[in-house]
Amino acid sequence: MSKFENVTIVKNANIYFDGKVTSRTVEFSDGEIKSLGIMLPGEYTFATNAAEIMEMMSGELDVKLPNEEWKTLNTPESFNVPASSSFDVRVKTVTDYCCSYK
Repeated sequence: MSKFENVTIVKNANIYFDGKVTSRTVEFSDGEIKSLGIMLPGEYTFATNAAEIMEMMSGELDVKLPNEEWKTLNTPESFNVPASSSFDVRVKTVTDYCCSYK
């Protein structure tokens, strides 16, 4: 899906790691939530509450999911993150992403 229709976008940005990772929350009429964001090159650890699907729209990064080895991903790829866990990324190039929450 290249665009979302009939959504509400939260104006306030989610800003992490001194502004090196940002996103905006997108709310759908059926209650689904997604976030659209940008990650600048660097190394980051994220904690999750809900399960997530992280879809890379552009960029390149390495990801280390729980109980897995590091894996290099290039656009367009995605990965699933379990609920109540954390994952590490090494962002190699500016990465545009869409995160869907389950």
